Amino acid sequence: MNYDKLLDNIKKIHFIGIGGSGMCPLAEILHSEGFELSGSDCNESDTLERIKGYGIPVFMGHKEENITDQELVVYTAAVKMDNPELVKAKELNIPCIERSIMLGIVTRRYNRSIAVSGTHGKTSTTAMLSQVLIGSGFDPSAIIGGKLPFIGGNSYVGQSDIIVCEACEYVDTFLELTPYISIILNVDADHLDYFKDLDHIKQSFNKFAKQTTGLLVLNGDDENTIDAVKDVSLEKVTFGFNNTNDYYAENLKTQGAYSTFDFCAKGEKLCEIELVVPGMHNIYNALAAAATAATLGATPKEIAENLHKFTGVHRRFEILGKPQGITVADDFAHHPTELTTTLNAAMNMGFRKVWAIFQPHTFSRTAMLLDDFAKALSIPDKAIISEILAVRETNTYNIYNTDLGEKIDGALCIDTFEDITKFICENAQDGDLVLTMGGGNVYMCANMILKALSKEE
Repeated sequence: MNYDKLLDNIKKIHFIGIGGSGMCPLAEILHSEGFELSGSDCNESDTLERIKGYGIPVFMGHKEENITDQELVVYTAAVKMDNPELVKAKELNIPCIERSIMLGIVTRRYNRSIAVSGTHGKTSTTAMLSQVLIGSGFDPSAIIGGKLPFIGGNSYVGQSDIIVCEACEYVDTFLELTPYISIILNVDADHLDYFKDLDHIKQSFNKFAKQTTGLLVLNGDDENTIDAVKDVSLEKVTFGFNNTNDYYAENLKTQGAYSTFDFCAKGEKLCEIELVVPGMHNIYNALAAAATAATLGATPKEIAENLHKFTGVHRRFEILGKPQGITVADDFAHHPTELTTTLNAAMNMGFRKVWAIFQPHTFSRTAMLLDDFAKALSIPDKAIISEILAVRETNTYNIYNTDLGEKIDGALCIDTFEDITKFICENAQDGDLVLTMGGGNVYMCANMILKALSKEE
């Protein structure tokens, strides 16, 4: 079904879950275009405060009386079909669409939409590219999956024909998009509760690439990415470390969290880029952002200056504090590849000891990638594994954190954040890094540790 004309003859739109990180940016963009919005949410948040700041009426809690004369309802994937607002809207024959469909509609209203896809690194790359383009005067709109300090939030409403957004492969959400430029950072086995296997994932990325209208920007060093798009007859730009790529890095130097490299094209050094965010993964993310910005016309000087100013995204190796000389940080990594990359970076940063506190995210992912998780969590000096976060699943896999813990030398399985906090306060020392990791609410554990250590100071 073609939804693109849906916005042509309507004015009033209601968002169920308007404070969500994916919903708030869409609401901001539509508000700026003159649509009359309303919304509901169950939780107070920074994003919700921002929405209220525009004068948009927000109802706390989902109730059928929140739906009156609206002409369209947008809901998040987390909303169940028996949600009272959704039920009422359907009774009143108000069209209802899921957030990913609205993202497709909104991004197609821009001539140059840029979708950042890949199993890992989407948020950081979207944030880097947005910062480079905003800092270089392109004035794009941006929809980012995490908070970018440079813009003070996870969205930006620009006045140009460019929009940058994340394109998530889970349940084929990104197939609602038809970008002008698609970036594919990497293709890896993940979301195996939905995808059958790696080949199934490659097929989805292949479909996504074929829905792109202008240009593919690809990680030329990633075999799965190249394999996934081998039959796509579209202009392709590649990036990586191999000098056969269109854009590539040379003369890489790392010191602690910092890295510098030459950004090159066709045997020519364009500029030197200095990053203040750690890890090889961020160098690849920066290359993707730099290659895309270069194709849009950003100068090497603009690219280098703005990437150097990039200090990271909320929950991406985010350093929260250093009480008692102990660095407390938090990271969104929840897949073995992400854990490996982040932990390798952490181990090369000169800490006395690296403590990794990992919250497994979903029973299916833990069970299917158990050995890969064990290998990744063998990298730090000490791994602590909390209870598995169920998210949307029941434990039909009969999997527990102890199944993972027994595969890792010296690992500790401590179920609750309270007990983990107590253990860290008793054992971590000056010069250590305490890094919480996971896609769920493990950041709460980081905050508890920070608070407890600060009290003791």
